[in-house]
Amino acid sequence: MKTEHNPNIDELLVKSMLDEASVAEQIEIKQWLLDDDDNQRYFEHFELIWNESKRLARMSTVDENAAWERFKTRTRAKEQEAEVLPMYPKPVFRILRMVAMVLMTAGVGWLSYLFSIRSSSHEMLTVRSGTETLSDTLPDGSVVTLNRKSSITYPKDFEGKTRDVQLAGEAFFDVKPDKSKPFVISVNDVTVKVVGTSFNVKDNAEKTEVIVETGIVEVSRDTQRIRITPREEATIVKASAQMHKGVTSDEFHNYYRTRRLFCDGTPLWRLVEILNEAYEADIVIGNERLRNLPINTTFDQNSLESILGVVSETLSLKVEHHGDKIILK
Repeated sequence: MKTEHNPNIDELLVKSMLDEASVAEQIEIKQWLLDDDDNQRYFEHFELIWNESKRLARMSTVDENAAWERFKTRTRAKEQEAEVLPMYPKPVFRILRMVAMVLMTAGVGWLSYLFSIRSSSHEMLTVRSGTETLSDTLPDGSVVTLNRKSSITYPKDFEGKTRDVQLAGEAFFDVKPDKSKPFVISVNDVTVKVVGTSFNVKDNAEKTEVIVETGIVEVSRDTQRIRITPREEATIVKASAQMHKGVTSDEFHNYYRTRRLFCDGTPLWRLVEILNEAYEADIVIGNERLRNLPINTTFDQNSLESILGVVSETLSLKVEHHGDKIILK
């Protein structure tokens, strides 16, 4: 639909339907209708939805006040679960809000019809995790768990020969198998391609890391391409742009899903690294001889202070607080 040149057209059409449009606004609408045949078709759909919604509202016996309260409750609940941002022009929200006031008492699916008119098959959705981890089910039934401060963008429907998504930050994917339509993740200039598997993808300023739990994952960047299997990882260091394949030495990539830190001979420097990330802390090892001391224990949903207390007692070291900095000596 070629309505982008007039971002206020939805408001003008609503005014027209309510007989509140001024003479100047009526002229603007008529000119818009003459500009393009798509505009005329959109107006016809718009008018159809408007008239049908009013008819259904007149037929409805639903308590409007109660329906509105239920609508607000559901909206608040959805906002707490995840922030989902449809990637189509903002003016549509105004008309959707207005029509929703009429439709919500009728209990029908006309809003979805209006969405289909305004949105192409390439409509994109973005889910952001904010300060808490969250899970989201994709259109194909695959499940993604986002770590904090991460986001994923994907189409409303997976059409074509691949299931394409874009990731920023870190996420664990449990991909529904479909050999006819590979699942493809783009994260900066790295591409991760699978058919049906589970794996973790993490991207930060220093590197992009992919760790496989089940199945086979293909990771590529430019002309480089490698395949990794369970308990293997692919790492792309951004400074050198080189891709490396290795064996995972721990299960710390799962901490944001399981809330568990399993240490099996884990050197102190590695535990500190993950604690700084998981708790957004600033922990430093103040004595070089402590860096490789091994830790054998499991921290299950423990607080940072509790973990540091166990580390202090186990390794016989001191924990000093200097403002926001924590020093292990």
